[in-house]
Amino acid sequence: MSRVAVVTGGTRGIGAAISKALKAAGYTVAASYAGNDTAAQTFKAETGIAVYKWDVSSFEACAAGIKQVEADLGPVEVLVNNAGITRDSQLHRMKPEQWTAVIDTNLNSLFNMCRNVIDGMRARRFGRIVNISSINGQKGQFGQTNYSAAKAGEIGFTKALAQESARAGITVNAIAPGYVNTEMVQAVPKDVLEKSILPLIPVGRLGEPEDIARCVVFLASDDAGFITGSTLTANGGQYLA
Repeated sequence: MSRVAVVTGGTRGIGAAISKALKAAGYTVAASYAGNDTAAQTFKAETGIAVYKWDVSSFEACAAGIKQVEADLGPVEVLVNNAGITRDSQLHRMKPEQWTAVIDTNLNSLFNMCRNVIDGMRARRFGRIVNISSINGQKGQFGQTNYSAAKAGEIGFTKALAQESARAGITVNAIAPGYVNTEMVQAVPKDVLEKSILPLIPVGRLGEPEDIARCVVFLASDDAGFITGSTLTANGGQYLA
């Protein structure tokens, strides 16, 4: 029986690539999403991957979502915390709801999701947790105090939970992508991309969602069992942590 993997934000962008790569590697995948029903159903039809709708910023919704996944597919042994949003603004203009929305979805969701799978992983003496952070959680980013704080918090969360979980056979790692060719980056004006972003990336290109997905598949595998508490930077050399 294949291991069950949950990918939050798993029907679009980087999350969709992760879901598909895990399925190709032999996992039974559940992809959660927040609101885009059309995209989720299209993804399900194209991939055959089960999709589930819940709000990762709600502990109760995560508890109910994990309960349903485990009833349908079996115990969750791999968790990829990928869901995230941006609400960019300089701090002196940022509204409280812009701060709270990003912290709730990008950081508090790690507690909400991990708390609802960790007991089962500990009981089975096996688990893989991969948290998708960001280059901006490592170096900061103008206009993203909320996003950078959340993504930096993910790295601290990863290191602490890794220490707590290692003896229970659970690894906890983070991946910090740089600029990846997703809808968000595609929305950047072409001249800004070519003049201000690409010159900062030594490999000379944007990352692709599949670049990040391959990192997840490795960290979820048995081959990565001696790696925990680490942050894998996948940014084309843009920032060397």
